[in-house]
Amino acid sequence: MRKTIFIISALIISAFIFIAAGNPKQYRVMPMADNTAVDDTLTWKLLGQIKYIKKPSKDYPEGVMFPVINTTLKAKNKKPIVMSGFIIPIDNKNYALSKNVFASCFFCGQAGPETIMGIKFRNPNIKLKTDQYVTLQGTFRYNDNDIDDWIYHIENAVIVKGM
Repeated sequence: MRKTIFIISALIISAFIFIAAGNPKQYRVMPMADNTAVDDTLTWKLLGQIKYIKKPSKDYPEGVMFPVINTTLKAKNKKPIVMSGFIIPIDNKNYALSKNVFASCFFCGQAGPETIMGIKFRNPNIKLKTDQYVTLQGTFRYNDNDIDDWIYHIENAVIVKGM
């Protein structure tokens, strides 16, 4: 787990330096079909209602803390959601959505892994800025068995507010 956190932290720092040096292109926000206001259907408070159980894994025989997903989140799995947060670059093509800004995110020790979500954008060429506050619409997916992956994900994501 420490090895994973170290690698992810190094990637984030590298991405921050890379993005700060460049001038990212801006993309148009995908509007909602009916042009109505966008309200979050998933909240950081709900994502934070998580428990962990220590289980052995092939890489960590002494045990690792695996998430136990609550029933409300299980019911939202593979369903459309809307979620707001801060953009955290992972590398020059991948981003995460965070409850907190980069300086206070999970990797800096200020929060837990439940405060960040992996993002897979519908448009893989999108360029965003660190700490940009956005609202995303996409499909929610949770992970409760792969310790080298995010617990929460937004797949097929589009930005509906914040560009």
